Amino acid sequence: MLRLFNKIRKIGVVTEPVMPGRDPAFEEIGEQLHARVGELFSGSLAIREVDAGSCNGCELEVHALNNPYYGIERFGVHFVASPRHADMLLVTGPVSKHMEAALKRTYDATPDPKLVLAMGDCGADGGEFGCSYASCGGVSKVIPVDGVVRGCPPTPLELMKAILALIEKRQGG
Repeated sequence: MLRLFNKIRKIGVVTEPVMPGRDPAFEEIGEQLHARVGELFSGSLAIREVDAGSCNGCELEVHALNNPYYGIERFGVHFVASPRHADMLLVTGPVSKHMEAALKRTYDATPDPKLVLAMGDCGADGGEFGCSYASCGGVSKVIPVDGVVRGCPPTPLELMKAILALIEKRQGG
């Protein structure tokens, strides 16, 4: 143990320096989102994320939204474990044949009025997987989709913009 401690002491800190501040564009979009969530959802937007067969690239970006750097919860957006508590479904990946029925049940369990956002190129149209013996393709081929955010994977900022655009579209309609 002492040998390990001395090695750490000799090497020192080798991690990346902490970034000084937050991204101003993200903060601006976040404040707009917070205002819209306050108006339309009484201050709290609940999202149920569904992985319908993705490579987990989009999930990494969703997890990034919850980390201390982005901290989406401070804008009134949080992720829930049950579709029965959700206002929005965030679906990633091409819908695999094995997930088709589960996605339909999740959609049916989400109370109306609900929003559905397909995330990533795979969620939009099947991406490089497309339609095949194992994939249904994009999310819209299985359940109704209100919005799409493209990218492989889309960044947290692009995801926040898509959530805001979807809420504004609903608010306008």
